[in-house]
Amino acid sequence: MQRILKIVSYVFAFAYFLVDALFVSVARPISRWLAHHLRLERVRTWVRSLSPYPSLALFSVPVIVLEPVKPVAAYLAATGQFLAAAATFVTGELLKLVLIERLFALTRDKLMKIPAFAWAYNYYKQAIGWLKSTAAWQSILVLKHSIAEHVRTWRARAFQHWAVQRGR
Repeated sequence: MQRILKIVSYVFAFAYFLVDALFVSVARPISRWLAHHLRLERVRTWVRSLSPYPSLALFSVPVIVLEPVKPVAAYLAATGQFLAAAATFVTGELLKLVLIERLFALTRDKLMKIPAFAWAYNYYKQAIGWLKSTAAWQSILVLKHSIAEHVRTWRARAFQHWAVQRGR
């Protein structure tokens, strides 16, 4: 029984890392866009002025505040509100990852001065590297590109339809 629970926990951990890696691949371009278009110089200056441990405390705020979104989304899904659950989960997760990405970009050098953080970050990078080398990740990338191609096709058709309707 204990062996089965161990295997199940590994499967859940793998799924968690997979979902996180997928969301990070979506959150990173959003984060870059925000950094380019929303400067907030005074906030950036303040965040960069923090020492390592206050930077770590600030870095953990989005996780602490937005992690409860997952159980809320699970509750909504369990009560049959699947669209609200998906919207809640996706919005909360993307917001959390975008904030973390921006804060990490501003405080990376200071956070790496904390030995435990540097160790955990290196372990995380190794886990993500392993995950990206798996067949499951490659399949997801193929699916992602396929979906993106379909969306581009649908947009082009919708635009053509709109242009034809406007031309009448």
